[in-house]
Formats: sequence, C-alpha cells, structure tokens
Amino acid sequence: MATEADTCRKYVLPKLYAAGWTDDQIGEQRYFTDGRIVTVGQGHYRKPGKRADYLLRYRPHFPLAVVEAKAAYRKAADGLQQAMANAEILGLKFAYSTNGHGIVEHDYTTGKQTALDQFPSPDELWRRLCAAEGIASDKDAEDILFPFYQEVGGKVPRYYQEIAINRAVQAVIQGQKRVLITMATGTGKTFVAFQIIWKLWKARRKTRILYLADRNVLVDQAKDRTFSPCGDALWKIQRRIIKSREIYFAIYQAIVDDERRPGLYREYPPDFFDLIAVDECHRGSAKDESKWREILEYFSSAAQIGMTATPLHNDNVDTYRYFGNPIFTYSLYQGIEDGFLAPYRVHRVVLNVDATGWRPEAGQLDRFGRAIPDEEYHTPEFERIVSLLTRTETAARHLTNYLKKTDRFAKTIVFCVDQEHAEDMRLALHKANEDLTRQHPHYVARIVSDEGKIGRGHLDDFQDPEKDEPILVTTSQMLTTGVDVPTCRNIVLFKPIGSIVEFKQIIGRGTRLFTDKDKLWFTIIDYTGATRLFADHDFDGYPEAVTEERINQDGRTEGGLRVTMQETTETEEQREAELEAIRQAEAVTDGLPRKFYVDGVEVRVLQDLCLELDEHGRQLRTVKYTDYTREQVRRLYPSAAELRSKWTQAEQREQIIQALKGRGIELSLLAEATHLLDADPFDLLVHVAYNGPLRSRRERAERVRKGKMDAFDYFKPEAREILNLLLEKYTEHGVDQLSDLHILEVPPISEKGTPVEIASLFGGPDQLRGALNKLQEMLYAE
Repeated sequence: MATEADTCRKYVLPKLYAAGWTDDQIGEQRYFTDGRIVTVGQGHYRKPGKRADYLLRYRPHFPLAVVEAKAAYRKAADGLQQAMANAEILGLKFAYSTNGHGIVEHDYTTGKQTALDQFPSPDELWRRLCAAEGIASDKDAEDILFPFYQEVGGKVPRYYQEIAINRAVQAVIQGQKRVLITMATGTGKTFVAFQIIWKLWKARRKTRILYLADRNVLVDQAKDRTFSPCGDALWKIQRRIIKSREIYFAIYQAIVDDERRPGLYREYPPDFFDLIAVDECHRGSAKDESKWREILEYFSSAAQIGMTATPLHNDNVDTYRYFGNPIFTYSLYQGIEDGFLAPYRVHRVVLNVDATGWRPEAGQLDRFGRAIPDEEYHTPEFERIVSLLTRTETAARHLTNYLKKTDRFAKTIVFCVDQEHAEDMRLALHKANEDLTRQHPHYVARIVSDEGKIGRGHLDDFQDPEKDEPILVTTSQMLTTGVDVPTCRNIVLFKPIGSIVEFKQIIGRGTRLFTDKDKLWFTIIDYTGATRLFADHDFDGYPEAVTEERINQDGRTEGGLRVTMQETTETEEQREAELEAIRQAEAVTDGLPRKFYVDGVEVRVLQDLCLELDEHGRQLRTVKYTDYTREQVRRLYPSAAELRSKWTQAEQREQIIQALKGRGIELSLLAEATHLLDADPFDLLVHVAYNGPLRSRRERAERVRKGKMDAFDYFKPEAREILNLLLEKYTEHGVDQLSDLHILEVPPISEKGTPVEIASLFGGPDQLRGALNKLQEMLYAE
C-alpha cells in the first residue's frame, strides 16, 4: 500500500517542480518547533515537535505556504485541516493538501477553498499576497524581502521570530508610525529588534535609528553583542553628542531633562531619527507623564517600534494605548509549548509569621529602643515596615537545605524586598553555606545598584555559564528584567509581588534554555505567596508542578502535603494602602533606620505537593510520580503479561528501560519514590502499574535456588557454583549483572578462574550465555 512518503517522492515534488518551485524554495519534512519539554521526577522528556510536510518559501527568509501530503488512497482534502493549522501557527496565507493526484487550496486572503490540478507558482502566490497586503510598488516588495543578517553557520530565526520581523518591516515600509511586538521573556526580542533594524537599515529605508532602554545592561548587551555586525555605525549617547553615526543607543535617564540641564535628546533635531526601537517599552515609556513619552513625542516623525514581554494588563494599559494592538504576540505559554522556553515547577513555602501574621507584645521595643506600633503585620509589611531577621535566616536555612537535596551549584536568584533586605539575605545564606564559602568566597553575592562596579562584576560572572561563582545572588529590582542568565535554575521569591507584569519579568529570568549545561527546566521557590498570580486570568503560562511545605525554625520540613492555587484578590485600593504603608515607614527619621528591627521572633516554616500540567498543557492537576509511571507503563504495555514476556530478554529489557527513560521515568527514582529499594525493577513496575504483588530481588533469587536449580544439574558442580554466585550478584545489584559478562572479572567470581576458564566449565561461551538467559527466564517465570 502506498504511503505518504510515496506520495511525496512520486507525486508532490514533481508537481512542485512543474509549478516553478526550486529545491532552495522547498523545505521538506521541516520541524518548526522543538517539542514541549515535560518534567517528570528529576528527569524530563520532549514531546514531538510540529512538522510541515513541505514549507514553501519565496525567498530564503520569507515563507509563503505549507503543503500537507497524504497517501494516494486518501482523499486530497484529508490533510487540509492539518495544513491550515500549520499555516495559522506560521502566519501564512496559503495552505495545501494533496494525495499526489488532487490538490486542495485554502487561501486566507479570500477565505476560499479550491480544488486544483497543479500548484500555483511562487510568483503567482507572491502577487496574490502583495495584492491582499497592499504592497503596491516593486521597491516596497524588494525591501520587504531584503534578507536577514546571518553569519555562515550562525543563528537562524525561529518561525515566530520570522513572523515578527517580517510583519514589523512591512508595517514600517507601509508607513505605520507605531508598531508593537509582544514576545515573552527569553524568546529573543533583542534579536528580533536587530533583524528589523538590519533589514530597514541595509535597504536604506531607515538611516538614523535610536535604540532606547531604561537600563545600561540592556543597552550594552544589545550594542556590544547583538548589534555588533553593524560595526562603526553604532554609538551610545552618554555625555556628548555625535551626529555622524547611524544607529544610536541610549538609556532614557542619560538623555532626558533633569533639574540641572535640558535633556541631551534636545541636541538632536526633532526629525533627526527616522526609526526608534524601545526595548521593554511596558516599563512606563508610554505613560503621559513619563520621561520616555517626552522623547517619543519629540521625535514623533520617526517610526516607533515598542518591544514588550507582557500582554495587555491593567499595569501596562498605557503602553497599548500609545502603540496600539500588537502586530504579533508570542506568549510564554506558546514558547513553553513549542519547546523553546523552559517549563518550571513551583515550590511553595509558608512561614508561620506569613501565614498568621505577627503582632508585637505590649510595649515591645526594636533593637534601637523604639516602640513598635501595636499592629498586626503581614507579608506586605515585612522588610518594609518591620524587619524580622529570624524570618530571613529561616528562609536562608530552608533554601540551603533544598539546594543540598538537589544541586548546591545550581545558579539561583533570590528576589528581596529592597537592597537592605538583599544584604540581610546574602549574610544569612553565607552563614548557612559556610562549608562551601571557605573554598568559594563569592558563592553568595548581592547584585544591586548600590554595589556599583562590584555588583556589575558579579553580574557578569553570574551570567557567564563558564564561571563557577557566584552561585546564589540576592537582589531587589536590578535583575527583574532584561538580564540574560541562561543557566539560572532557581528563582526565589522573597518579596510580595502585586503586579502581573513584574511577576512575568521575574519568572522570565529562568525560562531560557541552555542545553549545553542540561538546563531544560527550572524551579520557582516562593516564600511570600507571590505565585498566586498563576491564577490570574491574564497569565499565559502555568507551572509544571507546585509544592507547598511547612518548615520549622531549623529549616526542616514538617506537616503533610496540599495544593492551594489562589485567585488574585489584591485590589488597586490594597496596593495603594501598601504603598502608603511604605511611605510612612520611609518617613521614620531622627537618624534611625526606616524599619523597625525585631530580634528573637520565633519563625517556623510551615508543606509538599506536586501539580503538573495535563497533556494539553493547560489545566493543573495533582500528579504523583507513581501515578505518572502507571499511566506511561500501561500505555506502552497494556498488561503485566506483555511486560513480562519482553522483560526476560536482556535486549528487550533494555528497550523497555530506554522507553521509560524517554518519558522521564528512572527506575532508581521510582524505587526512591516508593521506598522500595530492594524490589526487583520488574516487580516494582508491575506493582505500580497493575497493582501486582511485590517481591524483593532476594526472594526471587531464593525461589530459583529452592525450586528450579535442578534444571542445571547437567552442569558440573563448579558451573552451578558460578550460577549461585551470579544469583547473589543479582540480589545485591540487579538483573543487569546477568547480562554483562564483565561480571566474571569481579570477585568472588573472578577467583574461580579467568572468563575463558569459567566459560569452559559450561562447555564454552555460547553455553554460558544460554545458561544466563535461562537463569533470567527462571527469575521472571510465573
């Protein structure tokens, strides 16, 4: 029977060639996503990526259509819905389905579906697209098609980056003055901005370009790394004005008006720049009273492109009001679903004082002798009005214990309330890790603006995957946005977060993949309940797992397991009240610190449960490792009998083990999770998947010794003694000992002779292997 591969080879390619498509324009069997990473236990596996049978490109970086091929005995339209789904993901206007004989087209520019005898030519599709998109002139068409920048063997834009780049370039060429692109943190906004600017600059559509951000680290990373191919055309505006370059970079703080002088941007004529790109534009750039707004309005004749990681929300409505609806959105959820972003788990930790609040005793004084106002203080007030050092120390001990159980050299960012709190946390972590800090003095570091060049040096080292220190960094605001730390494995929330925008930015510090260091997922450790924002209806990414645990003052876990996914209930009035409390706290003067510092408060950490996404990646559900294993084993082997029939053969047993590993199931982890370390792996799987009886390896070995060893009576006593020794090796280490002949070189078996001499006791190597295979069959017989 003919297959889809036959259809592709015999019919589809010849029809495409006949229509004028060349090999350079035809991408066959192209995966355009990597496939979602699913975490299981301490392992992971990838789902299959999305694939198009054929991706047709007009130019190397400008795709036009997808083709889905079905076997010749199927109907031509059978693949149309799949082709349309792929076209919609890829942002294409033409989708085709074929069985090699007939062709069905869906044209998104007209909404029509048409049966065809042959494929349209590349030029015909390009003409139809230009007509639909209003691309009127040949000059506009050629500039829209101008190639991306790409070094030989260098980075190739992903499918969603291609869409964003091409749409933005087209919008600017067609005269759109304000353009907004929304892409989740870690999906390459700076790379996209560079490619947009490169195309417009090289096509000489835009020749004076300003790249704006609000932090030096964002500007410097872009200028010195991403935009480096532009060479001498680059200039960063700082203290003096130069007008001889073409691509300028600036942080708005360096060029806006202040009380000492008018803004540097006024040194340039209002029409000097013809394109402005605003990185992280949600950070206030479009508010009416914003300093950024001054710059954007002064250069109002320029096309302005805003880049943001956060979809429309109450916190950033001004940004969307200014720039308009985004021409392209790529969400955190989609990035994780496509396998381009790292999924994450949540480890929720509840401190007793956060759960119940804390109230001072009557007349209680802080360490400076000040009377503490008689109020009940909760998480929003801790480290803003009242500082409980024992709370910080308890969290530091708990975090250290967590790292000891997982990986003490996993790069970790701890987000604190303010710079002072970040220093308290740094000291507490340093103390909790003194066994390491002797050899690694910068194991813990504070990265905040007050640290100046020292902090920037620590940041550079922290970002470098090859640098061993620092490992744990504490911060308040400096690392919330725009800082690329690809090997960050833990995000620790030790500050309240009321803004979904800030929450997404912080989560984005961990979403980058770094396969070279096997960083494929990360953990969020939440001490303040900030992860309640996962329940916000505007949040577009969900955790792989959520754990909540209660811990005592020594940082040890106590209590049972539960899950709480709360709805976001904080109102604008509550946020304003919180800010007013901060303002009142900051008003404490008389030369004393603005917080009340309280010593000696008993702080305990009060629980651990896993929530993982369902197979659709949308709904959180409680899943234990054993439940997940049961599902996967039953999918692979519907019955225990089928599993047993394959398990007895060493080669097939290895295939089973590899199939389970591919789904994130490690037999050693399963034994730990069930506390059945002595069970035979086969019995463990049968018990978990089919509720079968449990036997230890020793029980299986003894059953063979007592009831079945007479099957080997035809061997010499010395050979039977070898088999008994091998059974003991199985008891100690598992069934692999019976399929690896190197075991003959290990005492006490090696004391019986060389491998050749031992094999001769059985009549030769083949007879020895036969005896071992038979022994394995006996072990797993009904």
